Amino acid sequence: MLTLHRADALLTGRGADPLPGGAVLVDGGRITAVGPYEELGARAPQARVRRWPGLLTPGLVLHGARELLEEAYHPDGQFEADRLGTEPITGAAELAALGLTEAGRGKKKRGAPPKIPPRGVVAVTGRLTVPAVRTAVARSGLELLPPAAGGAAPGVSGARRAVSADPFEGLADVREAFHGVVAAGGPARFAVFAAAGAGSLREAGSAACVATVIGGRLLHRRR
Repeated sequence: MLTLHRADALLTGRGADPLPGGAVLVDGGRITAVGPYEELGARAPQARVRRWPGLLTPGLVLHGARELLEEAYHPDGQFEADRLGTEPITGAAELAALGLTEAGRGKKKRGAPPKIPPRGVVAVTGRLTVPAVRTAVARSGLELLPPAAGGAAPGVSGARRAVSADPFEGLADVREAFHGVVAAGGPARFAVFAAAGAGSLREAGSAACVATVIGGRLLHRRR
C-alpha cells in the first residue's frame, strides 16, 4: 500500500537543506520517491496521506544499547510506578532483587523494547547478550549496530559514561545522530519532530518526536 508522508519541512540528511512542504512516498518497507508534496501527490493520487506537523528527518541512532536494555530496568509507568518508582533501576543486586526472568527482560510495548523512549530512534549500538532482549530489538525493527569506537558516542570523550536515552546528548550538532538518509530506494525509516527546522531541532530536543517509522510502519506516534 502506498503511503505519502507529508511534513511542514523535510530534511533528508546531515548536509541537506530543509525542503518546505516536503514529502516521502512509501511502498511497503521502501521509499519510492522524495520531494515536494504537490509533486508526489499528483504522481500517486491513490496513496494514503499522513500529515505530520514539524520536521521529517532520518531516524536517530542511540548508543549504549547494552547499558540501556540489559543493565537497567525501566519500570512500567502504568503498572509498576507505585511499587518501583519511575527511575531506571541499575546495579547487579538491585536487578537481582527484582527476580526478572529472561522473557521479562525482553518484554515489549507497542512493538518496541520498553526501555527506549519514543525519541525517533531507529538504530542502537552495542553487543546484546540476553537472547530475549535481542529478539525484542529484532522484532521492533530497530537496527543493531556495533558499539561506537572506543565505547563512546560521537562527540563524547571517555570510554565509559552514564548512558543516556537521549540520542542528542553530547553532540555538537544534533544531525550527527541521523542514521542514514531519507532517499528514494532506501528503507522507509525516518522520524518527525515538532520543530520548525534544522536550527530549532536542538532546542526542541529528541523528546519532541511526533512519529517514528521503521520498515514503513509506525513504531511510535504521539497521540
